[in-house]
Amino acid sequence: MNKPETGFREGFLWGGAVAANQLEGAYLEAGKQMSTADIKARGFFGGIRRDADYYPTHKGIDFYHTYKEDLKLMADANFNIFRTSINWTRIFPTGEEEMPNQAGIDFYRSMFEECRRLGMKVMITISHYETPLAMRDKYGSWANRVYIDLYMKFVRTIVDEFKGLVSYWLTFNEIGNVAVKPICWDAAAIYPDSDNILQEMYQAAHHQFVASALATKFIHETDPDALVGAMIAYKTVYPYTCNPADVLAAEEEKRKEFFFSDVQARGYYPSYIWKLFKDNNLNIEMEEGDEDIIKSYPIDFISFSYYRSRVISAESMEPAEVIDTKSLEGVVNPYLPKTGWGWSVDPDGLRLALQELYDRYQLPLFVAENGLGATDEVDEVGNIKDDYRIDYLEKHMKAMKTAIQHGVDLFGYTMWGPIDIVSNGTGQMSKRYGIIYVDLDDDGNGTGKRLKKKSYDFYSNVIKTNGKDL
Repeated sequence: MNKPETGFREGFLWGGAVAANQLEGAYLEAGKQMSTADIKARGFFGGIRRDADYYPTHKGIDFYHTYKEDLKLMADANFNIFRTSINWTRIFPTGEEEMPNQAGIDFYRSMFEECRRLGMKVMITISHYETPLAMRDKYGSWANRVYIDLYMKFVRTIVDEFKGLVSYWLTFNEIGNVAVKPICWDAAAIYPDSDNILQEMYQAAHHQFVASALATKFIHETDPDALVGAMIAYKTVYPYTCNPADVLAAEEEKRKEFFFSDVQARGYYPSYIWKLFKDNNLNIEMEEGDEDIIKSYPIDFISFSYYRSRVISAESMEPAEVIDTKSLEGVVNPYLPKTGWGWSVDPDGLRLALQELYDRYQLPLFVAENGLGATDEVDEVGNIKDDYRIDYLEKHMKAMKTAIQHGVDLFGYTMWGPIDIVSNGTGQMSKRYGIIYVDLDDDGNGTGKRLKKKSYDFYSNVIKTNGKDL
């Protein structure tokens, strides 16, 4: 019988996570064409616009040209893993080309080889909130089954090209957000004002489940040493009061989120989801063999993002629909502080998340995103004293350590945005997550110079000591 660890295991994976569309820039360079991420407007999940010179994802932080220097900064902080994504339109600019774009393959190969040279393993999110815009214009969203074949062509290409260079694959980023307005645009190219949005959301989810299973099958056959994970957005849910109505409402909300990991980890549609389909008059089209595919190829581990917890009240059954200018939260938790962008700060919620997920699935876990978005100031000598970020990271890392001591099998952690990047939710540079500062403002002005923040030394030491100093 395996006994709980007393701390982070030997060989624990420490590093950082980013998304290609938020940092690479060079959005039309070397054969790349537009993706759905390239037409997002600035502002809180701010709609769609097609201005050719629109800043946020077009320029990013120019990682496309600076990746060697940026990866060196991460390696110098003792990272042993780097999580990023492969921009679909760098490999297949419209999604429908018969042959991949060699310049895109060469770029990622060079990047992954640099990671290996620096001693960092690579974790790749295959689809991280970007779809070839030409596919969206021609076929609509992931509710169109044609996406499965086009996605699998992308998967076969990148796995064949990068086997041996990528240790971990995540099939979709925060897959459950396909069923959350307004993030469904990012997750599945669904317009948030779709005529029948709930039907489109869950039909898209089904196609992604099939695609995920097929990708898992192909990766296992092509590169047996690589592991495949689900990636979900996890927000620990609390009932507003001990009123049974609030407790039941919270449990129903949990089921909506668990649905996506249930299917990918257990290999079948859970019984509870059919009532949601029936109550909302949803008819999810499945082809013969779909359920067998999903059942036959479950994922190896579960990764998740954790930034905050949520409170559910029976009187406000869907607080995710209550959108203000700062967050997706509805009912306020009076016991928790909030970030400058209105997100609750709840390290104990991360421990609960780890315990809930491990108790439910008994699969290895990986914290794929966690971090603090804040406004950082550079003093007159170039120092950035972000003690608030250190406090946030340290408390969440302690929560992970406690969960491990209580029997959770956790094998890695990648903080979100180890280097400042464009925020997906707001299109801002001023919402900074990094331990590495990038001198660019919300309009793209600045030198692009990289500076180490105080948190850089903190995280470097955590990794060096494998969390023993926490």
